[in-house]
Amino acid sequence: MRRVAMISYHTSPLAPLGGSDTGGMNVYVRQLSRELGQRGFLVDVFTRRQDASTPEVIEDGENVRVVHLEAGPRRPVDKGRLHQYLDQFEENMIRFASAAGLTYDLLHSHYWLSGRVALRLQERWGLPHVTMFHTLGEVKNRARVTEHEAPLRIQVEHRLATQADRIVCASQHEKHLLARLYDADPERVAVVPCGVDLDLFRPQDKEAARRALGYRDERIILFVGRIEPLKGIDILINAAAQLGEESDFHVLIVGGDRRSRQQVSHLQELASDLGIGERVCFLGAVDHEQLPLYYNAADVCVVPSFYESFGLVALEAMACGTPVVASRVGGLTGTVRDGETGYLISWRCPEPFAERLELLLGNEALRRRFGEAAREVVERYRWANVAEAMVALYRELLGETRPQAGAALSSTAT
Repeated sequence: MRRVAMISYHTSPLAPLGGSDTGGMNVYVRQLSRELGQRGFLVDVFTRRQDASTPEVIEDGENVRVVHLEAGPRRPVDKGRLHQYLDQFEENMIRFASAAGLTYDLLHSHYWLSGRVALRLQERWGLPHVTMFHTLGEVKNRARVTEHEAPLRIQVEHRLATQADRIVCASQHEKHLLARLYDADPERVAVVPCGVDLDLFRPQDKEAARRALGYRDERIILFVGRIEPLKGIDILINAAAQLGEESDFHVLIVGGDRRSRQQVSHLQELASDLGIGERVCFLGAVDHEQLPLYYNAADVCVVPSFYESFGLVALEAMACGTPVVASRVGGLTGTVRDGETGYLISWRCPEPFAERLELLLGNEALRRRFGEAAREVVERYRWANVAEAMVALYRELLGETRPQAGAALSSTAT
């Protein structure tokens, strides 16, 4: 049985979703680890301890453990300061493996902070290293003028792009960006789209979902994600304000934690100034298992981001049979089929979003047709498919299969 050291330094796969540092990556790490465990891999997911009461080791499915290591204070720390504790985390990871008499066969890092640790261990332990960026600092800086990712992040990402044995990204678009902005060798980049739990995220009775949330006949526009400027929530609110006073709708915004209070206050003030303060509801974080209720209650899900490496929210909404209106950016261009499962908007401004929302909200037959097509499209994004593509990549790096002219490197979960 092969043993994988999965590194998710800045956020635990067990953390509640919707916070400032929790989202699609947490889902990805947890689901992939579980799928690998079911296929006979022994997976230890190493993450930073953020709570003194959390046990060091938590079993999380067959052959999977989440290991919480000391690295700085035992509390949440702003992501911009977490690089200070990377050396402590690395030493404690080495100490954990040594104390347990463990050796690993492969490193798999997530996000640049984890990647920096893995680069050191890659050399120290002599292991193959698979890395995933999830988001890219260079792209974030170009997506919105107010984004200022630290030079250290950009530097480490460039090192990872050239020194990791394999890079896994979620879309062809991200692969092109890695080659153009980071000089990554395309032959070392594998495209493996993200997955979705199609048993959890599935169509349900819309009226029952609405009753459970306290809604009846009004139209429901849904946003799910972190509360931060890059997500474009202000675009959604401005678009909703253009729908007209005669429109009966509510905008439900799911996500956020105590660290996003200032941003929530700003958005609430914006909604009030636009005259729709009572129609915009900030619901905070919702348990992952409860999200299908919101997707099924909604008439449309909006993803107005300035940048998305993949766009897991769009996939979850589509799996529930809910059409999506999204920005034409990043991985969303491959997830949402324009005019078939929803609409892609090329301009990050309210007017085109409002136009498409008005069209969908006023046409039940169109919403139903898009929703049915969306569910069919997402069938190929099962986590089992993602895991099989990753296993093939692992086995090639471990020398258990022969490279086949880059076949493993262009694996897709389709």
